[in-house]
Amino acid sequence: MTMRSWPSHARRALTAAGTTAVLVVGLLTGAGPARAATEGPCDIYAAGGTPCVAAHSTTRALFASYNGPLYQVQRASDGMSQNIGVLSTGGIADAAAQDSFCAGAECSITRLYDQTGGGNTLVYQGPGGTGGADTAATATTEAVTVNGRKAYALYIKPGNSYFAYNSAGGVPTGSSPEGEYMVTSGTHVNNGCCFDYGNTEIDHKADGNGAMDAINFGTECWFGGCSGTGPWVQADLENGLFSGGSRTWNPNQVSQTSRFVTAMLKNNGTTQMALKGANAQSGSLTQLYSGSLPGGWNPMHKQGAVILGSGGDCCQTNRNASAGTFYEGAMVKGYPSDATDAAVQANIAAAGYSTITTPFVPGAKVSLRATTSCCTGDYLQHDTGDDKVGIAPVTPGSSALDKGNATWIVRVGLADSTCVSFESANAPGSYLRHYAFQLHLQPAAGTGQFAADATFCVKPGNSGTGYSLQSLNYPAKYLRHYRLTGYIASNGGANTWDNPSSWTQDSSWLAVSPWG
Repeated sequence: MTMRSWPSHARRALTAAGTTAVLVVGLLTGAGPARAATEGPCDIYAAGGTPCVAAHSTTRALFASYNGPLYQVQRASDGMSQNIGVLSTGGIADAAAQDSFCAGAECSITRLYDQTGGGNTLVYQGPGGTGGADTAATATTEAVTVNGRKAYALYIKPGNSYFAYNSAGGVPTGSSPEGEYMVTSGTHVNNGCCFDYGNTEIDHKADGNGAMDAINFGTECWFGGCSGTGPWVQADLENGLFSGGSRTWNPNQVSQTSRFVTAMLKNNGTTQMALKGANAQSGSLTQLYSGSLPGGWNPMHKQGAVILGSGGDCCQTNRNASAGTFYEGAMVKGYPSDATDAAVQANIAAAGYSTITTPFVPGAKVSLRATTSCCTGDYLQHDTGDDKVGIAPVTPGSSALDKGNATWIVRVGLADSTCVSFESANAPGSYLRHYAFQLHLQPAAGTGQFAADATFCVKPGNSGTGYSLQSLNYPAKYLRHYRLTGYIASNGGANTWDNPSSWTQDSSWLAVSPWG
């Protein structure tokens, strides 16, 4: 049986109501109600006598009692901003709120709020932010799960960085003792200067030895003689990245290549510092260095501003060259004990950081199921009578032809290797593409235009469920079903199929086991 036709008076997609469909393959969204945390890293630090003076995260609350915003996102299309908070007190970020606000638009992370209430909120170092040459990081580059729930990382590329300074914010200055940690990634790094989190100059200038006290994470070998390829946890004390207590390479350094990494630095400001690292998903901390401060960098001369993603002399007249990922971090007053450090690492491991698996692996077969409440038994498929693509039901009793027409082979994006294209399982060599904004199945033409029209970038579901498929050459438009027909459509616009009613649901798909 061929796929049914698409009459103009056919049923229209309705706004989803009730419980959304469960994702069968791929994205982990968690199950059950979000529960408040019983303890956060900053509660542990406080119990150890070293309270947090700055606490930042895009993924979770760092205090059990925190119920405020974690970060702010801004849409490029209209300049509007929205704060993203937690699902419950002390809990995980409300990623669905970001998905809803950013659906169909490019979004950036413009602020990371200080959860301590001390006013050390990080703002991007560029026009419209704290001023300077940098820009805000894209908000949707990387999604992860924390305790099984989706959250977004702050994925910093060269040219992205953040800064805060509040003279009354309580960040240690001069030679006062200080501790810091961050959760970062061992797989998104470079050797550019300098992926830092911590204490920095207030004037965006390199003000001499000891003016900074920040964790550095990357593959940069400042003084030479490094062993291994990194990335390493080092200390940026200004005018140098230190693997230990001198300009000589510390032989106890260990490359931290885990997908999620805990990086720690503590410095008593006059005589001693320590560096530690760990897999943030499990296990205990490795002490990389504990000993005297480098000669010429003691005592410290900290100024009390906060940096993330760049060195201290950024970014008024230059741009940050480093790359890295930030999930969470805090700065504390005092020199934390080893027991406190260990307890913080245990808390991080218990938070359950994990990557989101995806079914969109080149060579895999997949079927795409509609999520709108009207159409949860319908799948994206092509008609054997013409080249149009839309949605229609598929059941175990459907013909092999119908099942095959609703099955797609994932291919590396024809126009962009970071995205995907969909080849028909029933018509080898023919791909899903848009033409005049409608979806068609056509043989690969070998042109740049065809390749772009047939390339889609996988994004978290616009409705908070499943996945959305963004058009490569029309990035404000996503693959959508409307009146049973497939289109690329924006959330509002001049075309009938851009109707905003149920757009987020119509443009969100479950990637399920292939029918054919």
